[in-house]
Amino acid sequence: MTSMQPSADERLRRWRLVLGGEPGAEGTGCALTGQDAAMDGALGALYGGAKSAGKDRGAGLGASAPSVARWLGDIRTYFPSSVVQVMQRDAIERLGLATLLLEPEMLEAVEADVHLVGTLLSLNKAMPETTRETARAVVRKVVEDLEKRLATRTRATLTGALDRSARISRPRHRDIDWDRTIRANLKNYLPEYNTVVPERLVGYGRAARGVKKDVVLCIDQSGSMAASVVYASVFGAVLASIRSIATRLVVFDTAVVDLTDQLDDPVDVLFGTQLGGGTDINRALAYCQSQITRPADTVVVLISDLYEGGIRDEMLKRVAAMKASGVQFVALLALSDEGAPAYDREHAAALAALGAPAFACTPDLFPEVMAAAIERRPLPIPEA
Repeated sequence: MTSMQPSADERLRRWRLVLGGEPGAEGTGCALTGQDAAMDGALGALYGGAKSAGKDRGAGLGASAPSVARWLGDIRTYFPSSVVQVMQRDAIERLGLATLLLEPEMLEAVEADVHLVGTLLSLNKAMPETTRETARAVVRKVVEDLEKRLATRTRATLTGALDRSARISRPRHRDIDWDRTIRANLKNYLPEYNTVVPERLVGYGRAARGVKKDVVLCIDQSGSMAASVVYASVFGAVLASIRSIATRLVVFDTAVVDLTDQLDDPVDVLFGTQLGGGTDINRALAYCQSQITRPADTVVVLISDLYEGGIRDEMLKRVAAMKASGVQFVALLALSDEGAPAYDREHAAALAALGAPAFACTPDLFPEVMAAAIERRPLPIPEA
């Protein structure tokens, strides 16, 4: 069955919306009216162009909060949520509207997403008290949506990994780890029978009460890592809710802040960060290293673009020392849906040489990465 092709008039209409400008000026011969003209005006206010529908497309949104709030309402009427979020992001970046987000009526009009949260966090210190509660409500909505999306699968994946990481020597049949059992008994291979005699069984343990693994999330809070900070804070709260994992959350720029005591509320964590500033990875790792008491049962996750403003050689020595002591070290260039940002490739290559490859990770992949680290198996690194 073939899909319906748009008519010639519909194709002209679409081209007319793409091109903008005065009616007929682009050679389409198609004038925009009604909702199409309103859509064209909303696009023109942001992206500029020639005059359209009797209005100056290059006039922009102006600096008036009421006019921007009306525009935000218009685009939510005419475009789907995913497009609205892109247009909001472009408006903030292209037209310098970040300061208008300090006004409550603006915050109530926007479509909340991870990128908006990052912008609000970067404005946190400049935010007037009249706006702060509205901003927290916007951030909380995004955080709660992310928790609903990510929490159940994360808990299930990591609980299973914790179960499997505990070996027992006399397992019941359903708890036998056949891969490890075969490897442990290769010396008992009988070629005449083409089989291995399993003298020693290796089994999955069932998660006992008490802490089984320590996880340290070490997050670069420089401006380029905003989305990663949001996702990492949500995952930190989810990990902290798993009784058998002791979770520590550390954020850094040139200073190091331990936000572990706020993990029960990721919104508090986010408002405890300060996006922007320099980067001292070595200093942050030194603090994390000082908190490790059970290296063989510890996973350290560094989330950073690796642009080091501190002592590079010391940073690499710390990573090597942690790995040598038994720590599972994971380096993520980003924890977001956007892929890898610009990053220091030399430092990434140096980490890879130490057995800690650095890669970008989506939120949906993060539980699998953590499960692999807990079980000490190869990480599921996505193809570049």
